[in-house]
Amino acid sequence: MIEDRVDGLKNIVRDRIDLKKDPTDQYIKEIIDEVIREESKKEYLSVNKRYELGDKLFNSIRRLDILQPLLEDKTITEIMINGKDNIFIEQNGRISKINSSFESTLKLEDVIQQIVSKVNRVVNEASPIVDARLSDGSRINIVLPPIALNGPIITIRKFPEKPISIEQLIEWGSLSKEVGELLKKMVKAKYNIFICGGTGSGKTTFLNVLSNFIPSDERIITIEDSAELQIRSVKNVVRLETRNKNVEGKGMVNIRDLIKTSLRMRPDRIVVGEVRGAEAIDMLQAMNTGHDGSLSTGHANSTRDMLSRLETMILTGAYIPLEAIRQQIASAIDIMIHLGRLRDKSRRVLEIVEIDCYNQGHIALNPLYKFEETTYEKDKRVVGELKRTNNKLIHRDKFTMAGVEIGDII
Repeated sequence: MIEDRVDGLKNIVRDRIDLKKDPTDQYIKEIIDEVIREESKKEYLSVNKRYELGDKLFNSIRRLDILQPLLEDKTITEIMINGKDNIFIEQNGRISKINSSFESTLKLEDVIQQIVSKVNRVVNEASPIVDARLSDGSRINIVLPPIALNGPIITIRKFPEKPISIEQLIEWGSLSKEVGELLKKMVKAKYNIFICGGTGSGKTTFLNVLSNFIPSDERIITIEDSAELQIRSVKNVVRLETRNKNVEGKGMVNIRDLIKTSLRMRPDRIVVGEVRGAEAIDMLQAMNTGHDGSLSTGHANSTRDMLSRLETMILTGAYIPLEAIRQQIASAIDIMIHLGRLRDKSRRVLEIVEIDCYNQGHIALNPLYKFEETTYEKDKRVVGELKRTNNKLIHRDKFTMAGVEIGDII
């Protein structure tokens, strides 16, 4: 097998590297070519085998070993490594196990340290969990033993080099052209929009699509745990990213800190990648203090569940009466979009709801669109559409103030 040859030749290549020289990529490749030529004299190797062996040797010594080709494959959207032997990928919405494995747990740990060192993060037994991003923008989560019982765990969420457009989402059936046009106008009119959904439902992708509708003359502050958003339509963008504690347990900068400092940076809009905890109150207060048109996301199974989760998040960080929290939510968020992943693995907009008002202890919702399944095809593809309800948009003042015409859309 080619993997056995890699293991055998890797040490030979390493022994020939002159550490006194600057071991550039080209220098390493020349040594690899030399070793492969010598090997082919002992046993015939086809041209394809030589290329494959050379790539694997180079990736093992200089790059991220067997992880490198998976990162370079643009058809793979998720990489899941459960210890050195169990590697899974998501491709075209389907998860499958690949045959490759790391030569040892030590090699996997070396790869992990390579990754985190490049993004100024630390992960070890004392601090066994880390979130980071790769140079290509991919989001990575690492969990080490003793927390992870079956060896080092790596989960990588990859993002396309070119941001997905609203036209592509319409083409894939995630939403209709009418809804796409409405959301575009809502962003321009500075409606505060919150996107919710389960893991892998496409929240970050959808947030990125909406962010690119922001007018080019505005100033945006983006706040994320690991920077993923790719806003190309606006030049005046400030990207802020959280920071973990250092080895001394100091220096942590969380989303709450970033939201507070962003308010002093003269933002027109604030885009928070995801709210998970007490920072929800800071986000809502920002929306309520003249930063209309702000966007954010959160994990939930429905729009109503997301409202309950926001209440819980705020209660974890502040002693505020529940009534006051609900009033804050109702006055801050204008539109909530719920995304879901259906049983055929497709990602769809399932519901668009207007947050009406706080009334008699409850937040009143005004559903505008709901996904309705029509048929289930033989190839197991869910067929349905996002249908408009009989409800009209209640709060239309932002369209008027922004001079945005909506006609008969809603």
